Amino acid sequence: MNRLTLKHLRYFSALAKHGQFAKAAEACSISQPAMSQQIRQLEDIVRQPILERTGRGFELTALGRSIADRAAAVLRSVDDLDDFIRSSEGELSGELRLGVIPTVAPYLLPQVVKQISRQLPRVDLVLRETITPTLIDELENGTLDAAIVALPLPGTDFVATPLFAESFVLVQSEDALGKPVPSIEEIQQMRILLLEEGHCFRDQALEICELGEREHRKSMCGSSLTSLVQMVAAGLGVTRIPEMSAEIEARAAPVVMSRLDGVDARRDIGIVWRKSSPLQEQFLKVADIVRDVALDIYDSPRLLDRKQA
Repeated sequence: MNRLTLKHLRYFSALAKHGQFAKAAEACSISQPAMSQQIRQLEDIVRQPILERTGRGFELTALGRSIADRAAAVLRSVDDLDDFIRSSEGELSGELRLGVIPTVAPYLLPQVVKQISRQLPRVDLVLRETITPTLIDELENGTLDAAIVALPLPGTDFVATPLFAESFVLVQSEDALGKPVPSIEEIQQMRILLLEEGHCFRDQALEICELGEREHRKSMCGSSLTSLVQMVAAGLGVTRIPEMSAEIEARAAPVVMSRLDGVDARRDIGIVWRKSSPLQEQFLKVADIVRDVALDIYDSPRLLDRKQA
């Protein structure tokens, strides 16, 4: 007879979270048939329906939802125990699951990975790049150990340590070369290119440009900062990007980048983790590494206020 295992709980928790066998299998790095087999075993153990199969997939039964909630709590406790054991070793070691928002990851991670490998050689860094709401969810359920995000975060379940603050720059097509930097009022009359919904940077851009619901519906959306800059180069509108990304993005497109006069437009980036995690001292070491990398980036020349070929 099969016995209930943590593997059953992890796979069922993933299935409840993703709502599809294929996505749950991918998240667990197993095949879909293997996922289906584990769920069938769990159903045999429970001896009651936990899934209601439908033509479109499945729904959790009331018992299934209760098991999913309890499984999440059990898995969080197991992860916390694992963290406690790792913290007793002093130096951070083993797997470190670090999430990063997409508007930071491409510009910061290459050097962060290099420095963590040098300074924390016993760490096996596992990276996850996705939007803030997903990172928060995965921090809460124990899928991630820590995440680099824009602060502040909603809620009080996390410890947050600031890393750096960065300004935003305005990106215009090369037709703007030599012309005065537009005011906020003038920008409001332009087509604003924004990231897709779900990105915290989108909300910050709307706030800075003082755009309301009606105005932002007239904007165009992109999936990344790179796509926004390329759209600007094609003459489709203007956008705002973080300063950290400016030098890299400007190399690939003929655009003009400039600061807005009299506008305190910036964001704070920090690293967060669960309050219950015993790895705080180790995460602070990671924070120091990230902070030093960011300082090196901002000490490099900024290629702003002129056309980039």
